[in-house]
Amino acid sequence: MRLFSLAATAAFLGLSTGIFAQDGPRSEPAKVCVAVVGNASTTSAFVEHLTERLVKSLKQNKVGAVAMDSSTSSRYPLQLSKDNGHESQQKNCDYLLLTQIRDPRQHLLEPQAPQISIGGRVPSVDASDPMGGSSGPVHRDNLEVAFALFRIGRFKPVLDTSVLERPSANVSDTLLPAMDHEANRVDHELKKH
Repeated sequence: MRLFSLAATAAFLGLSTGIFAQDGPRSEPAKVCVAVVGNASTTSAFVEHLTERLVKSLKQNKVGAVAMDSSTSSRYPLQLSKDNGHESQQKNCDYLLLTQIRDPRQHLLEPQAPQISIGGRVPSVDASDPMGGSSGPVHRDNLEVAFALFRIGRFKPVLDTSVLERPSANVSDTLLPAMDHEANRVDHELKKH
């Protein structure tokens, strides 16, 4: 009888710890695969540099971020590709992050995600700007950085939004703060799940 009681207690404890392990908070951060930033705009940008910054910013936020070799597709709304799916499975990721630079003027008729505006359309007075300075201020339109966070195994993103950023002469450097804003938004979303 005593042996049965010990076995029942051990089974109950094993079962209950299994339940708590699944329902409780994760002891390790979610692993996020970060696809190479896609550029669907006519503006040149160093997408590898932007991807590195995004991964670095996520890691600073204590998110387990891993850079991928596969890129974000040029399609919009953002969708997973076969390459993204295979690579994220190989890297055992919980989430997959897609990022795309877009020029809103080029895609006026496409559906727009909710936007976070950083800065506005103002003249460039950067002395290094070949279009500014002596020839007078130049108006530069905002670029949009669209991003979507997918939970592995699901086709609908848990986060789908964009950030507007005003470019300067060096667009890649201008978009670095947008990568930081994206990382903060992704971190905030992961804390809810």
